[in-house]
Amino acid sequence: MTEQTNPQDIRPDTEPDILQQEKKAVEEIIAIRTITAENTIFCRTEGGFVRMEYQTPNGERKTYPRVSVHRCFPFSDPDHFISIREPEADGKEIGLIEDLNALPADMRAMLEEQMNLRYFTPKIRKVHSIKEEYGYAYWDVTTDRGACRFTVRMGGSNVYAIGPNRYLVNDIDGNRFEIPDLYKLSAKEIKQLDLFI
Repeated sequence: MTEQTNPQDIRPDTEPDILQQEKKAVEEIIAIRTITAENTIFCRTEGGFVRMEYQTPNGERKTYPRVSVHRCFPFSDPDHFISIREPEADGKEIGLIEDLNALPADMRAMLEEQMNLRYFTPKIRKVHSIKEEYGYAYWDVTTDRGACRFTVRMGGSNVYAIGPNRYLVNDIDGNRFEIPDLYKLSAKEIKQLDLFI
């Protein structure tokens, strides 16, 4: 009679190499790396992008010729938890800045500039008209950046609350507009928004 091996008795050093590699890959993916002024340098490339030099916890130096900058909580906490990612389509996260204000002023300004481009969101000050036709709504508004006309697809969640009386509007081209305070608009303007809010 052969003795059966309990899976719990298998020691990690006897696991196949492939399993060890898979475990390492998973650990790499789920690890949260904190980016600080002590372990990272950001600088601008000739093309106006952001380059990053990072020292890993084990002392290895890594250079990323270009990174993208994302806010984890863009509307509720814009200065904390800034995700630094590889710029490719999958946007693999490199690390996280817990507090943007802890970085030197020049690096902070560089990252804020990148985020201002990514999160460009004009604020709607006045709603002149919203006309619905064939599943689309055609908005004519005045924003803090001037007059604007854009189209919103009906029936989706393209207008949603991001705070008390505060709304975000996504148009069909992926642009974002903010209504900072619904009740600062007139009753007539609010009535036009009834289809969305």
